[in-house]
Amino acid sequence: MDTSREEVRYLQSLLGRTLRIHTTDMRMFVGIFKCTDMDRNVILANTQEYRYPSESAVRAAMQSSTNQSRDIKLDMTSRLVGLVVVPGEHITKIELEENPYEVRSSPAGAGGLII
Repeated sequence: MDTSREEVRYLQSLLGRTLRIHTTDMRMFVGIFKCTDMDRNVILANTQEYRYPSESAVRAAMQSSTNQSRDIKLDMTSRLVGLVVVPGEHITKIELEENPYEVRSSPAGAGGLII
């Protein structure tokens, strides 16, 4: 596989930056980008894993809601997972989490998708 220098430079510019990675099982991982490989596996450090509320939690919240329109608000659950490998085959979206104190230019634009 031929990789251009521009692509390599872009990946290098992401090292040490915070990424949000969405997966096929509806989880989201937020952590510091350490490396990737040819199979698009991504290693993140200091990672938080976020999950959507379970169906039973949504049902319980709807039953206890006094709101006529059935609009409810539930938070995602999270846990610290530390150093994690996210398999490339399960990644659906990768986002760069911008730090307002450190804005860098990138080929994909500020906050642009990586994949």
